[in-house]
Amino acid sequence: MSQAVVNIEQLVQASCATPFACLGPQPVASGYVINAWLPGAEKVTVRAIETDKKLGDAKPEGHSSLFRLTISTEAPPPPYYYEVSGKEGDYHRVDPYQFQEQAYHAVHFVDHLPQNVYNQLGAQLVSLDIGLAEPVCGTRFAVYAPNASAVSLIGEFNWWDGSALPMQKTDLGYWVLFVPGIEAGNRYKYQIKDRYGNTLPHKADPVGFYADQYPSHASLVYDHNQYQWQDDSWRKQAAKDKYTNPMSIYEVHLGSWKRKIQGNEAQYLSYRELAEQLIPYVKQMGYTHMELLPVSEYPFDGSWGYQPVGLFAPTSRFGNPDEFKYFVDQCHQQGIGVIIDWVPAHFPEDGHGLARFDGTHVYEYEDPRKGWHPDWNSCIYDFGKDTVRQFLVANALYWVDKFHIDGLRVDAVASMLYLDYSREDGEWVPNVDGGNHNYEAISLLKWMNEEVYKAFPHAMTIAEESTSFAKVSRPVFEGGLGFGFKWNMGWMHDSLHYITKDPSYRRYHHNEMTFSMVYAFDENFVLPISHDEVVHGKGSLLRKMPGDEWQQAANQRCYAAFMYGHPGKKLNFMGNEIGQAAEWNHDSSIQWHLLEFDKHQGMQKLYRQLNHLYCQTPSLYECDHQPHGFEWIDHHNAEQSILSFMRKSADGRQKVYIISNFTPVPREQFRLGVDEPGEYEVLLNSDDDQYWGSGYATQTRLSAESQSWHGRAHSIRFNLPPLATLYILFNADD
Repeated sequence: MSQAVVNIEQLVQASCATPFACLGPQPVASGYVINAWLPGAEKVTVRAIETDKKLGDAKPEGHSSLFRLTISTEAPPPPYYYEVSGKEGDYHRVDPYQFQEQAYHAVHFVDHLPQNVYNQLGAQLVSLDIGLAEPVCGTRFAVYAPNASAVSLIGEFNWWDGSALPMQKTDLGYWVLFVPGIEAGNRYKYQIKDRYGNTLPHKADPVGFYADQYPSHASLVYDHNQYQWQDDSWRKQAAKDKYTNPMSIYEVHLGSWKRKIQGNEAQYLSYRELAEQLIPYVKQMGYTHMELLPVSEYPFDGSWGYQPVGLFAPTSRFGNPDEFKYFVDQCHQQGIGVIIDWVPAHFPEDGHGLARFDGTHVYEYEDPRKGWHPDWNSCIYDFGKDTVRQFLVANALYWVDKFHIDGLRVDAVASMLYLDYSREDGEWVPNVDGGNHNYEAISLLKWMNEEVYKAFPHAMTIAEESTSFAKVSRPVFEGGLGFGFKWNMGWMHDSLHYITKDPSYRRYHHNEMTFSMVYAFDENFVLPISHDEVVHGKGSLLRKMPGDEWQQAANQRCYAAFMYGHPGKKLNFMGNEIGQAAEWNHDSSIQWHLLEFDKHQGMQKLYRQLNHLYCQTPSLYECDHQPHGFEWIDHHNAEQSILSFMRKSADGRQKVYIISNFTPVPREQFRLGVDEPGEYEVLLNSDDDQYWGSGYATQTRLSAESQSWHGRAHSIRFNLPPLATLYILFNADD
């Protein structure tokens, strides 16, 4: 054997791609030589870990940072550590370059299952059982950078010195290193050199579990096994059939739901403070779920999280990952499901992120006609690459697995499905068949949905998809995309366009309120009045409404009650429920002070009552996705701008008749056709004075008359208030 050759220049310039070939214990003709690369060291002693026996003093050779100890023995040296004195003081360091096999273990099976991405890549805390009395503890790092010429691990543990800890490149394009002594909480990044040897901006870990805020954007080693969950009973409840159970979702931006004042500054609530304040509010208001705008780490507040850089890290704006787990845990203990917005469509160009990660397009399409998003000035994932597909599917599973998330609302699905999304002719590349469908993205979404439902049957996926793409919320085995639900953007656009019209013109737009029922059961729909509708100059929901102050509030109450009666699960953005006057501003709190006024108290009370009624009334939710649970009573009354329909329970024994008067004109002794004789009860009247309505006199108990009406054998008469929606209940068991 010849003595191991150490390319000192490569080590000095942090361009060594194969450190295991020259550092650590190397066989030579006379036995073994231990090569130690320790920048800043002045004296190095090598000692056995088990016995603390001195193996010898390593001597500088060829460079002040290279120390060498020759051991005349046929057997490899026992596991050892360095006793170092130098410019940074005295310290001990277990040599990472004696653990080649253990470092390579990170990528042995990474491509076998998506879960292996987050269980093997990134920074994994491990204990090596190598036959010593105590295991060797540390962190195993693995990062994918297939076209890099060199990668170094940098962090506070090596004074961010890119030459100190070169990583080993594997045949699969991963770079690996196990470093003893690195613990949870240690900050780190990767120093990467492109194929030409140019040093790139320091990169955060693509599979980092915890991240610093600006300016460092460093990743932190994190222990996922530390938190002890207390939500076992929730899993049984979450396993219920979501299609036949109520789902009313409160959409929340954690940074602006409420702020705390410290000194003269308004600051974020922490995850723990949100658990103390937000969860009781949501429970009291009767919502079944919270949907959080993206919590994956993101650098720019103004993106609201929709430009994520750290897909595997809950944003540290509000606390650490364990504190986010605590928040989710507390939601579950209070019977509230947690949905997060998930953004697999695109990512920003921030230097510490994924863009041109190793100097090449590792994560994004290379051709800008596919890889650049003109709407958001961001990069589009290459949905055809196996490594990217594994990365994204693993991330979807990760949130459900490690954070017990109940659902993923997938953002911007339409932009993934269509190659020409927001592009003019000549700005996009057709698929192999000459069409505009992105087959790679379609395949990815199907695979993601299959994996999520296979691994976590209690969870759900929801698509934000605004086109007529078929079978978005149908199983893959039926030719669908495999989502559990789809946002009903058509209903949202049409109904908002209608309700913002002056009532005198609504007769000409009547079909905008009825058209949704043509396709209401083609998908498993969620009705969304989301953050996108109350920002960027669109005004708050209240301010969209026409008329004077009273009419604006009445219009919103009438519309909200209509929404809760319409088939489909419900979603409302925070602030809607109190009739917030100003449009949403991510830099400030909801205008909670408005609750000092009766109008806003009344609005909040109506939303609370709608949620509770919805959850307590099977006919309003059991057949949200089944046509036999809905019947029009009268959808032709455009002249009076009145709509009436009926919702039925699964067994047909409970019926709720819903009638909306979208004009400020009350209708005396209005007659409505009903099916059965007997007594009927007004469950809800959005014009009730407890909601700051007019309190227009109407009956609460009604008796059916034998006079046929609306093609039905019986009818009821009542005073229909102005700008109001009524729920009228019939129970066959009463």
